[in-house]
Amino acid sequence: MSGTTPDVEVTIDIAAPTGRVWDLIGDPSRMAEWSPECDRVTWIGGASGPALGARFRGHNTKGWRQWTTTGTVIAYQVGTEVAWHVDFLGLAVADWGYRVEDAGNGTTRVTGSFTDRRNAVFGALSRPTRGVSDTLAHNRAGISTTLERVRTAAESPATR
Repeated sequence: MSGTTPDVEVTIDIAAPTGRVWDLIGDPSRMAEWSPECDRVTWIGGASGPALGARFRGHNTKGWRQWTTTGTVIAYQVGTEVAWHVDFLGLAVADWGYRVEDAGNGTTRVTGSFTDRRNAVFGALSRPTRGVSDTLAHNRAGISTTLERVRTAAESPATR
């Protein structure tokens, strides 16, 4: 997704057509519906939806902690892939992404990924302030929760 091997990847199969799954996961502004930390996403800089180079603010909460990051879409292929780079106060934080592929028989395979982009100093300072001791385990759990929520929505008769 971002040209390097992700630090975390989680893959699940969803019993729904690829188009339905893409409609749920392909737009970063819908992350608040699925993510355990994202409260809302607002497009900035004239962007009104996902496109290569589009920017957004991610408003996040974990417990009593709240923070806002800036995301920039770094990969966008309709129906297949979306990824974004995240920074905080101009410092690189991470790349997040989702790949969607037809797994056959009306099933869709979705892979969520996280690549840590923080330097050693920023990484060491940011973990305790977010209440996270193991970033990779924390983000693996977050991606798993996100994908399970997408699966529940995609497989629900109400969304068919």
